[in-house]
Amino acid sequence: MDSLCISSRQSRSSAWLSATRLLLTAALFTLLTACASSTTKRLQLAPLQAAERVELDRYFGKWFVIANIPYAAEKGKIASYVEYLPRDDGRIDDFYYFKKRRFEAKTQRWDGIAWVINKTSNAIWKAQFIWPFSFDYLILETAPDYSWALVGHPSRDLAWIFSRSQDMPDALFRELVAKLAAQGYEADRILRIPQTADQLGQAGFQ
Repeated sequence: MDSLCISSRQSRSSAWLSATRLLLTAALFTLLTACASSTTKRLQLAPLQAAERVELDRYFGKWFVIANIPYAAEKGKIASYVEYLPRDDGRIDDFYYFKKRRFEAKTQRWDGIAWVINKTSNAIWKAQFIWPFSFDYLILETAPDYSWALVGHPSRDLAWIFSRSQDMPDALFRELVAKLAAQGYEADRILRIPQTADQLGQAGFQ
C-alpha cells in the first residue's frame, strides 16, 4: 500500500511538472511569435538603449515586479517577485515567484538561468526558463541607489518595472512609465501587478 501511495504521489508530481513545462513552452512560443511579428515596428524605432553600466553585485537580490506588459506566462500572477543570484559557473540563477490570482494561494517558483552577454556594461543578458528557448533581457536603467530598475526586450513587447520595495508611489510609477515611453514603449500596455490584496481590481492593475 505504501509503495502504491508513493507511486501515486510521484505520478501526480510528474504530471504537474509536465504541465508546467508545457505551459512555459507554450508561453515562450507565444512570446517568440509576438517578437517576430513586431519586426516592422522595431525597424521604425531606434534600438532600445541599455544602461551604460550595471554593478551586478548591487543588482543581484530580490526585486518585486511592480508592473509589466503582460504575456501568457505572467497573466494572472500576483504578488510576484524575482531573485537573481550569482552562480559558481559565472551564470545567474533567475528565480520567479508568484501566486495564482489569489493572495491565499501558495507561492510558486519557476527556476530559470541567465547570463551576461555584454560584459562591458553588464546590462545585456540572455534568460532561459525552458531549454533551448532563451530571450533577450536588457537592463534599461537603474536608480542610483538600485531601489528600482527598468528591464526591456528589443521587440518592446516586454517590459518590467522592478522595485526593492513591495509598493511604489504613484508619482514614481508614472515617472518610470514615462521613461519607458521615451524609449518607444506604449505606456497604456504597462500594467501594475497587485502586490497587496487591496490592489486587486483597481484601475491600471492586471
